[in-house]
Amino acid sequence: MDSPQSAPQLTPLPPAPPRLASIDAYRGLVMFLMMAEVLRLCAVSSRVKGSELWAFLCHHQSHVEWIGCSLHDLIQPSFSFLVGVALPFSLAGRLSRGQSRLWMTAHALWRSLILVFLGVFLRSMNHAQTYYTFEDTLSQIGLGYTFLFVLAFFSMRVQAIALGLILVGDWAAFAWYPLPGSDFDFAAVGVPASWPHLTGFAAHWDKNSNLAWAFDTWFLNQFPRERPFTHNGGGYATLSFIPTLGTMILGLLAGEVLRRPRPEWWKVRWLVVAGIVSLAAGWGLGELGVCPVVKRIWTPSWVLYSGGFCFLFLAGFYAVLDLLRGRSWAFPLRVIGMNSIAAYCMAHLFEDFIGRSLTIHLGRDVFKVVGDPYVPLLRGAAVLLVLWLLLFWMYRRKLFLRI
Repeated sequence: MDSPQSAPQLTPLPPAPPRLASIDAYRGLVMFLMMAEVLRLCAVSSRVKGSELWAFLCHHQSHVEWIGCSLHDLIQPSFSFLVGVALPFSLAGRLSRGQSRLWMTAHALWRSLILVFLGVFLRSMNHAQTYYTFEDTLSQIGLGYTFLFVLAFFSMRVQAIALGLILVGDWAAFAWYPLPGSDFDFAAVGVPASWPHLTGFAAHWDKNSNLAWAFDTWFLNQFPRERPFTHNGGGYATLSFIPTLGTMILGLLAGEVLRRPRPEWWKVRWLVVAGIVSLAAGWGLGELGVCPVVKRIWTPSWVLYSGGFCFLFLAGFYAVLDLLRGRSWAFPLRVIGMNSIAAYCMAHLFEDFIGRSLTIHLGRDVFKVVGDPYVPLLRGAAVLLVLWLLLFWMYRRKLFLRI
């Protein structure tokens, strides 16, 4: 029998990282803003004429046409950013359970595929056949997730260099692509005659005449389609997953900082400074004419500009929830944030069903109690409440949809 001294010694596994309430609450806010589309604030605004408040709320529940940013435009970058923030904690937890890097890499590839095709599935619901398009939030994250996973094993310096290469490379590729000629038929690609076209160098990022649009007119037509693909009505594009990866790397950097053994308020300062610098850099690139701030094709300046807001949101949530321990107010958000994939799918799959069911069983006049202009708001609030209660039921029973 071997003596105790000769027995092999096992290296103790690192402890699993604590779950940060700030990440769950911030993710919950993002999902809430997405789910709150059902409130139809713009429909209310159109019925309540002359109200600056409703016009303001409508603006921030809508995407800007092309250049600029609203609160609604920050949903997708925040979701992508938080994927990067959560990754270092996820890897640490998996390592603490003894998973090998090979197994984790296989899981990352599997997760990428599921996210891509879940996005395709959700976009196909109102079509006669599979609608192959890859601009959905989940598809965009899935296309870049495996690359993000690989980067998570490198230093922050390497991650920052990768971010720089992505942003500069994306900018150069769009700048290299030739501008449309004077005979280019914008109407044929869904751009109305009243469209405020970008001019000069910025025209390289104009709607449905840029590199990403040209790629999709080739790539998406390789799949079976109901009709040939000519354009995306909103100007969204598959290749946006590359700069979206840049947004996820910003989140990865933030997650690495939160995981470091540094003073907690130092981390808050780092996030705030990073947010201000990133926000200023993105805004400056747009104002100087280097690259317009366009969310729909995820320009490099948009990565930095929206990333700045993401850093600041995370800093605020982290300071209040994890350092000052003021958590009770954020419980409804955490219920959503801890089941974000379920919330995303429910908002796409169940919203109309719940709305119709409420009308059937409660009557058509139940939402007219404060007048016809507010019917979309009250009906949407009822649907939102039902969605939250479903998520709360899952939370109480520890049913969390994981990929």
